[in-house]
Amino acid sequence: MDFDVVIVGGGLAGLSLAVALRSSRLRLALIEAQEPVRRHWDARIYAISPSNVRFLQRIGIWDRLEASLLEQVTRMRVRGDRGGELVFSAWESGVEALAWIVEASLLQDELWQCAKRQANLTAFVPAQPMRLEIGDRAAVLELADGRLLRARLVVAADGADSWTRRALGLEVAFRPYEQRGVVANFVTERPHLGTAYQWFRDDGVLAYLPLPGERISIVWSCPEARAKALLRLSAEEFCAQVAAAGEHAVGRLTLLTPPQAFPLRLMRAPRVVGHRWALIGDAAHTIHPLSGHGINLGFKDAESLASVLEACPVVADCGEEPWLRRHERARREEVVLLQGVTDGLAKLFGVSLLPLAFLRNVGLSGIDRLPAIKNLLARYAMG
Repeated sequence: MDFDVVIVGGGLAGLSLAVALRSSRLRLALIEAQEPVRRHWDARIYAISPSNVRFLQRIGIWDRLEASLLEQVTRMRVRGDRGGELVFSAWESGVEALAWIVEASLLQDELWQCAKRQANLTAFVPAQPMRLEIGDRAAVLELADGRLLRARLVVAADGADSWTRRALGLEVAFRPYEQRGVVANFVTERPHLGTAYQWFRDDGVLAYLPLPGERISIVWSCPEARAKALLRLSAEEFCAQVAAAGEHAVGRLTLLTPPQAFPLRLMRAPRVVGHRWALIGDAAHTIHPLSGHGINLGFKDAESLASVLEACPVVADCGEEPWLRRHERARREEVVLLQGVTDGLAKLFGVSLLPLAFLRNVGLSGIDRLPAIKNLLARYAMG
């Protein structure tokens, strides 16, 4: 079977790329191990930046999401471990919201439903890639059932441990943070009023993200031992510790979904395009979750690559490396900058020396008193 583009991976990045190309002349294939499953109150929660909301609107996804399941972040309070504080406000930044909070499975399910209706897309689900060969004129992907797919371009969107990246022979180095991100959802005693909180603590970074109604989701990025200890707690003890760590900002907490944990690693592939291949999303880079930009980078990758592919003339070959370098150049700066900033913050607040702790907290409060700089940071984060 012949295609222009084969996308390996039906996560948010891969599906958004497919949907973004729905009106193109390109023949698309999507490879995924299983159909997305819609979960109620999914523990995987994403903060979608306003620029990516606009991207999802343009590809016809955002306005199809049930409004009652979305929550706006209108205010964000960032607190240091020694009294420093930085507050962002949508009103001060002149925008409707700093971010929108969405359940991962809700967004993935809507992308999948839209992709299935595309005339130019053939979905191979369930399917497992087994072999990949890159030739001068085409890439050939063999599935586990023996079917052969030929394409001008293969896109790896299959996550941080990408099979496609390994099949291409691309070596990447993971740098473990020796931390885990503990996630869970809660019912709150008091309303959150659209406020997101983030605490830089001695035992990691704790974030409260507002959900619809009197509910929140948390991400607690903490050392391995601390994460394991949290997961061993009873529901009541876990709720009490999360509430205390969050300074009881929304009162008592009642567990809505059981806690889960995932390892935190930093990775950036040395190249994200080559002859007949491209990497997007976590297959290309991973980032510390303290900034909430992981999936936002993935959506930006999809938007950029879709734009480059759509602009490719009929007489040109969209899988040739010189053409794909446009995408690589467009994405390099943001990825490097955000990885550097989040990695630096993780290191800065991971050091317990008193003089450094004093300086970093003074820095937070100092920026809070400089509206021009604070507004610039907020607008960059919003894209």
